[in-house]
Amino acid sequence: MKRFWTDNALSLVLVVFFLMFWLAQALTGWAVHNEELEQLRQHTLTWPRYLTSSHFWSTTAENWESEFLQMAAFVIFTIYLRQRGSAESNPYPDEQTEKQKQVGAVPRGFWRRNSLSVVLVGLFLGALVLHLFSSWGNSNLEEQARGRTAESLGQFLHQPEFWFESFQNWQSEFLAVAVIVVLTIFLRQIGSSQSKALSDPNEKTGDDS
Repeated sequence: MKRFWTDNALSLVLVVFFLMFWLAQALTGWAVHNEELEQLRQHTLTWPRYLTSSHFWSTTAENWESEFLQMAAFVIFTIYLRQRGSAESNPYPDEQTEKQKQVGAVPRGFWRRNSLSVVLVGLFLGALVLHLFSSWGNSNLEEQARGRTAESLGQFLHQPEFWFESFQNWQSEFLAVAVIVVLTIFLRQIGSSQSKALSDPNEKTGDDS
């Protein structure tokens, strides 16, 4: 168990925090949604039923979508783009080590060469679809509770609600990535894999020694 913890501590801690905050989201979202249902004079939901509701999955997928977009874009952009001095950027060609330059060391095959970006893009698209259909379903439930006609998917896509939900998260993700890319040029954190060594000059690109 000690060896398992040592080898997997980072992922385990991150998963625990994810589950903890997801549970908090589910409980607070349940309370918020039931308040909305009461205002609409609709029956409130039990917590297990709320977990299968379009409201819960719309808010969940809305955030997953932006996170996977951020990671997919960052992985792909760093293939082609550089930022001089950033620990989050690949080194410039003239700064690469001889080992990195060896063509024979590069695996062949599309999947082996691109599996990370393919999976991240797939996760983004999956979360986007889940967000879309859940948000559409939740919107129609609210419309019907107000005595209005449900919208088709095409009509819903022409409304600003779904796009507002997406764009407000997308912009924050790209801001966060831009901030870490720029800050790692000038700032250091001892012991972190996301930081250059304390002795590295600001001009050094990448976090490899």
